[in-house]
Amino acid sequence: MTEILIGVVAGIVSGTGMGGGTILIFLLSFMLGVEQHIAQATNLIFFIPTAIVAISVNLKNKNIDTKLAILISVFGILGAIIGANISVHINVSILKKCFGIFLAIVTLNEIYSIFKLYLKKYKNNKKERE
Repeated sequence: MTEILIGVVAGIVSGTGMGGGTILIFLLSFMLGVEQHIAQATNLIFFIPTAIVAISVNLKNKNIDTKLAILISVFGILGAIIGANISVHINVSILKKCFGIFLAIVTLNEIYSIFKLYLKKYKNNKKERE
């Protein structure tokens, strides 16, 4: 049952474009005690069908700049090859720390983005009152 819940939560987050894999890796490692390398590899398999669904929906809604997506994909594939080769040779504890630092950076960026949006709305509301 836990596995189903993890899959649903990660799928929902992935479908919104926020990176369900990040959630999936965390939940597999934290809740199920799956080794970091296995969790990250599982995420890669999970990513394929969820990405296909997300791409098809977003293509249908004309939300994708195709030229930009192709360019980013080519270099993303190259980066994935390099990253996969690096991660295979990294100790699990170091890989977990790197992943934790990555999550912290993403979290701080999201908090900053929300705060910046709040300030923008606050300033706009203040101008409307004047």
